[in-house]
Amino acid sequence: MRIVFDKYHGTGNDFIMVDIRNHAIPDEPDIIAYLCHRRFGVGADGLIFLDNSAAHDFSMRYFNSDGREASMCGNGGRCITAFARKLGIIEKETVFEAADGLHRAGIISSDNGTSRVRLKMIDVRGSEWSGDEIYLDTGSPHLVKYCQGVKELNVQEEGSTIRRQKRFGPEGTNVNFIEESSSGLYIRTYERGVEDETYSCGTGATAAALAWAIRNRSFSPVKLESPGGELLVHFKQQGTDFTNIYLEGPATYVFSGEIEI
Repeated sequence: MRIVFDKYHGTGNDFIMVDIRNHAIPDEPDIIAYLCHRRFGVGADGLIFLDNSAAHDFSMRYFNSDGREASMCGNGGRCITAFARKLGIIEKETVFEAADGLHRAGIISSDNGTSRVRLKMIDVRGSEWSGDEIYLDTGSPHLVKYCQGVKELNVQEEGSTIRRQKRFGPEGTNVNFIEESSSGLYIRTYERGVEDETYSCGTGATAAALAWAIRNRSFSPVKLESPGGELLVHFKQQGTDFTNIYLEGPATYVFSGEIEI
């Protein structure tokens, strides 16, 4: 079977995008893991299917690079919005279905293959910090940990240890390490399913911004710098609860191709 795909990235978090509205492809974990493999396949942090929706513009299914279907991906949500526009499904505004419910998104601007996209995230009921940690679910589960020297941290080692701790159940959690910077927050993320550090994580950036608002009463928007680039998180806050959360940042088209499986 030959698969036609587009490659996108959102601040370095990269995805294989496949339009399956008119034809299905196998969603078997070993096939998806092969496609995402950086030596034997296309190479990506994850694969995203764009499919039809009975009530909305389209639907989104997200798979991690280990081949398993996963929960919401914020950077992927911004990239699929740009992909839908490239396919002619939408113009600038959309409502689409994802694993955690409906999402609104808008394309703010486009230039030379990069679209700036603002994606509405789910409402979040927060919790209090426990020492230097807080746990939030922003469509995917995230532990946010405040620490010094994040740029020098061994994220692979520290993140993999925390990710599998029994307190997070059999599925584990994503882990974000943050510290304050001159412009906002600096963040590095270990993602479950990828089992490695990624250049950026949209749901992780959202969790970090909300966590920082709880800890320091910072105001919307919060700017976050990751190894892959900058993101903005907008929100309305009432105590530890958040509504009208928007993740804003670039979604960049990389290339199109075909691969035989």
